Amino acid sequence: MNPETSQVATVVADPASVDAAIASRFSCRAFLREKEVPRPLIEEILEVARRAASGTNTQPWNVYVLQGESRDTLVDKVCAAHDAIYKDPSLVDEYREEYDYYPEKWVSPYIDRRRENGWSLYGLLGIAKGEKDKMHAQHQRNYRFFDAPVGFMFTMERVMGRGSLMDYGMFLQNIMLAARARGLHTCPQAAWNSFARIILPHVGARDTEMLVCGMSLGYADLEAPVNGFHTPREPVAGFTRWLD
Repeated sequence: MNPETSQVATVVADPASVDAAIASRFSCRAFLREKEVPRPLIEEILEVARRAASGTNTQPWNVYVLQGESRDTLVDKVCAAHDAIYKDPSLVDEYREEYDYYPEKWVSPYIDRRRENGWSLYGLLGIAKGEKDKMHAQHQRNYRFFDAPVGFMFTMERVMGRGSLMDYGMFLQNIMLAARARGLHTCPQAAWNSFARIILPHVGARDTEMLVCGMSLGYADLEAPVNGFHTPREPVAGFTRWLD
């Protein structure tokens, strides 16, 4: 066994940096559009992320990276559809996500956390209840990748089971943490899922693939007030039971 290449023998010399990458990850909602992310750096992040665990090593992920014209064209297409639905809500039936990301019926404490999250964000941005135009514009920031120069679209084959979505979450987390380790920020986005009928043909996905989510990647705009929004977390005692 070569200790230089052995996973079991690898020593994490700086656990504080690992912890910092985890603790400083947040959903960035304002990026520096003009500060590009070089392709070798993106490849480096994906190279690390691919070590994510997956059941029986199925590795169910497919990744589409959008930059430049491909990114901008998709933004235009989806924003146009989003605006059309806002003007004519009946069109929403034409844009349905393929799997249920959120529950059909919300219960506490999850609905409470969701409401706190939404109104805290809108409050920071000065958006009051009932200001539908402002809410629509802010929601559409999702479909502009929050100005990030890089957009990811993640898909998997429909034949895979629900467990593959759990595997996918570990892969996505690896991307986000590897990005943080390199001075970048991300925003994972299920908001794109409703527009899969536009996105999948645009990226050249196979008919057998379904959209899992999108993600923005880039350098955070440190001056943007929205990036001062950080969500609270439950204390360990709130979700842990010790059994002796």
